[in-house]
Amino acid sequence: MNRIRRILSKPPRYIAARIVQELHAQLERYLAPRRARRLSAAKLARASGYSSVQDWWDSTASRSPIFRGPVDKAELQRICPGDCEMIFAAAERAMRHEVDLLGSGPVNLGNEIDWHQDFKTGFRWEPAYCRDISYNNLESPSDVKIPWELSRMQWVIPVAQAYSLSGDERYAIFIRDLISDWIEKNPYACSVNWACTMDVALRILSWTWFFQICHASAAWRDEGFQGRFLRSLYLHGDFTARHLEKSDVNGNHYTADAAGLVFAGLFFGGAGEPKRWLETGWSILVSEIQIQVHPDGVDFEASVPYHRLVQELFLLPAIYRIRCGMEVTEEYRERLLAMARFTEAYSRQDGSIPLWGDADDARALPFRLQPINDHRYLLALTGIEFADQGLLESFSGPVSEIAWLHGTDIAARRVHDPAVRACVSTAFPEGGFYVMRNSRDHIFVDCGPLGLSGRGGHGHNDLLSFEAVLDGVHLVTDCGAYLYTADYKERNRFRSTAYHNTPSVDGAEINRFIRPDYLWFLHDDAAFEVEERSFGEETDRLCVSHNGYARLPSPVIIRRTFALNHSTHRLHIEDAFVGEGPHLVEVPLHLAEGVSAAISEHGVELAAGNKGFALTWNHPREWQVRVEEARVSPTYGVVRPIQRISWTRRGELRPLQITLAPR
Repeated sequence: MNRIRRILSKPPRYIAARIVQELHAQLERYLAPRRARRLSAAKLARASGYSSVQDWWDSTASRSPIFRGPVDKAELQRICPGDCEMIFAAAERAMRHEVDLLGSGPVNLGNEIDWHQDFKTGFRWEPAYCRDISYNNLESPSDVKIPWELSRMQWVIPVAQAYSLSGDERYAIFIRDLISDWIEKNPYACSVNWACTMDVALRILSWTWFFQICHASAAWRDEGFQGRFLRSLYLHGDFTARHLEKSDVNGNHYTADAAGLVFAGLFFGGAGEPKRWLETGWSILVSEIQIQVHPDGVDFEASVPYHRLVQELFLLPAIYRIRCGMEVTEEYRERLLAMARFTEAYSRQDGSIPLWGDADDARALPFRLQPINDHRYLLALTGIEFADQGLLESFSGPVSEIAWLHGTDIAARRVHDPAVRACVSTAFPEGGFYVMRNSRDHIFVDCGPLGLSGRGGHGHNDLLSFEAVLDGVHLVTDCGAYLYTADYKERNRFRSTAYHNTPSVDGAEINRFIRPDYLWFLHDDAAFEVEERSFGEETDRLCVSHNGYARLPSPVIIRRTFALNHSTHRLHIEDAFVGEGPHLVEVPLHLAEGVSAAISEHGVELAAGNKGFALTWNHPREWQVRVEEARVSPTYGVVRPIQRISWTRRGELRPLQITLAPR
């Protein structure tokens, strides 16, 4: 019923399209199993113009792969010290069915994997037609992302890497048997792992890469397995094409669907149905990159982790096309380059990122075992593919991702001395993000639209919020996202105004929540404005405002001014509250992990390792200041304790001026 209500709130043209889509989906209840039974591997091989499954297999293997390879073990050890050991260790864990997914910590799944279970809670979705499976159980702690993530099989990538590096057949045997087990226990369209097309599409990416690595192994020569594999992968393409997650405003799910279609189309040679998949998928990507990505390169979902995912989903199909000798338009290339420039700006010197907006650790095709919040490899992947010298000069960090996509010979050219890269302050006005920085400071400020074109999506109530690194120390953090449907109350807490470094008035949200169970929607209440921006050699200034509290009985406008002094590493923040009458105003500051605070007679003393910082403010007697316990979620499903400083005042509106500086 909730889904029906949301559909009925859409424009008439969209409603008509959804009715057709729903009717088609219900017909598939009967047609899908019959189609799957009818499409044997031998029949698909003949329909594709091959005399046998073996001929189909060999012809598919001869096509251009997405990766250039090969990855030379000795060279990888030289340019990425420790990587080979990590890969082999991760492969052994995977082969013991030991996984660590979405904050679970290491878990052994036993001898037989239950592909339909949330192993965190034990909740199980029984096999059924995918449209009949209810997976958003908000009153249950179950998390459907667990079986979905497990079935993406990205946790198996180190096993394929280990096979590539060693040629040891037991790795290829494991992947063969695992895929066979998945196929047997997840009939076409009839399990929870077919309930979300995005996950079907991402499985296409994983399986095509497994094929490119293992197709010539002795373990994969069995014609029975070859037929099962090709047939199932073909049905993945068929399912994705029939169940595109198209809406009136499309996000990363639709992009993932399109990326999966491009991969399936290129993998199967772009003739017949695969040709239609390729054309459909690429047409969607070409259109959506202009819609979903602002001209300044910022993904419109207003989330740094989702920016990374969407960048991969647009980039990898383009690379695959280029490998196959196909065109990628200049407009498409330019938008990808702009995305990489935003990634460069938000990535800090140590490779960490602001925890902005939602995060579920999603990747398209992860080859590196680096920390999940290191996005720097995208600068090199994009810069190499499109010969952008600026991105290549900005790149720093591990080169493993480059080695697995472009080959160790190209990766070796990107190894560099760990010199501090040049950092200049940068504005992204369409996306609404501003980065004030130098080699020691990094201030990331949000003054932009609500995510997903004002729907909410993966964006939070974080307008005018910021993260801060001063003098090389991460001091102020966003709180992250934590969970989705596994706990809707926590989901709403972590996207609320109170969990961000931005003022609140009378306990109200910047943008109102619609309903507790509308986990990806907010009212688009707050208009914003950049009133001043001057990035200079000595000082950066940024003055931004929003009217999210203008709807209150006694309206208030928030105006926040940032000033960063590059030589003293001093950050000054002034909050002006424009309005009349008494109000309750709270200004929070969430401290990064490892930073402690103590109130003194002169202000608040911050300690981070062996460094100290002073936090002072104007009119100390007019504001009640507290240091209290808070939480941060650095990755999905993980929450850790931090400290939070809050300034509270009840009464007539007064400005608050905060200064943060090294001691």
